[in-house]
Amino acid sequence: QVQLVESGGGLVQPGGSLRLSCAASGFTFSTATMSWHRQAPGKERELVAHMTPDVGSTNYADSVKGRFTISRDNARNTVYLQMNSLKPEDTAVYYCKAVSWLFGVRRDYWGQGTQVTVSS
Repeated sequence: QVQLVESGGGLVQPGGSLRLSCAASGFTFSTATMSWHRQAPGKERELVAHMTPDVGSTNYADSVKGRFTISRDNARNTVYLQMNSLKPEDTAVYYCKAVSWLFGVRRDYWGQGTQVTVSS
């Protein structure tokens, strides 16, 4: 059974930091492409950061470049999102996503999300 469990969300003041974690199980984590997405109220879900499984290439939404960092620990089957210099517009539910390939079949998995609120 595949599980992606996010944690680390919460309430933080503007300019503060949070570190999100996503613990994965039920598939081969080391070969999966991992990403973080977010969805603010009334808006579509958007890609925040993405990391490939091979050389660990990353890419980020323009709105978070220089402030957010995605990383992964294959030994712990965990992907992280370090968020610094947080702004009110970063407020959203953050979701972890895995794209896994098995026998040529692509499988997409989503976590349940964790709320991040940036407010004074």
